[in-house]
Amino acid sequence: MKTLLLTAILLITLLNVNAQGLGELVPPKPLEKFPANAWGIDVMFSEGGFGLGTFYRKQLSGVITAFTDISFSEAEDPHEFTFVDYFGNTYVAGKINRAFIIPLNFGIQYRLFENVISDNLRPYINIGAGPSLVLSDPYDQDFFTAFKYAHANYTLGGYIGFGANFGLDKNNLVGINLRYYVIHLFNQGIELLQGKYDKDLGGFFITLNLGTMY
Repeated sequence: MKTLLLTAILLITLLNVNAQGLGELVPPKPLEKFPANAWGIDVMFSEGGFGLGTFYRKQLSGVITAFTDISFSEAEDPHEFTFVDYFGNTYVAGKINRAFIIPLNFGIQYRLFENVISDNLRPYINIGAGPSLVLSDPYDQDFFTAFKYAHANYTLGGYIGFGANFGLDKNNLVGINLRYYVIHLFNQGIELLQGKYDKDLGGFFITLNLGTMY
């Protein structure tokens, strides 16, 4: 968790497109008008690894935006430990199955401090929910070969998050979002480690948003 928070701080620093004006307190003024639609990709980082997704956003008012997103990432048991052998090969002791989560979410994003902070830093909170597909496949098979033996689990999930969009560019969207996903299986769960079945496969994700506005 500490690593994820440090990564978030680093990403925010790198995305500081106008350091002298970012977050500067300003008197109330009309909100900067940005294009109502946005589409792009999500680059996701979690303790379970790396993920990718895509999103579409539709601005409904100056502070409210509706969105939908879908992503693909790997989930891990918190007790997994990766070993490296003499030849440089990696493996997880006792691992039985891999698990991949594919959530489709619909939600609302609410902009914060719109008349307090300058428009090149636009913080928000967001919440989304929808169906989730959880795939599991055998760990003792090659990564791609194992998908032939994949088993599908269907459930509902969602997330709550806090993030910000950066810059005044009205063509390109750059932002970061810290999310906590809740994805719970209502069956016996997935045996990620031998003898241990996991039903809760969500967790914290740092998401880098890159897209276009139109």
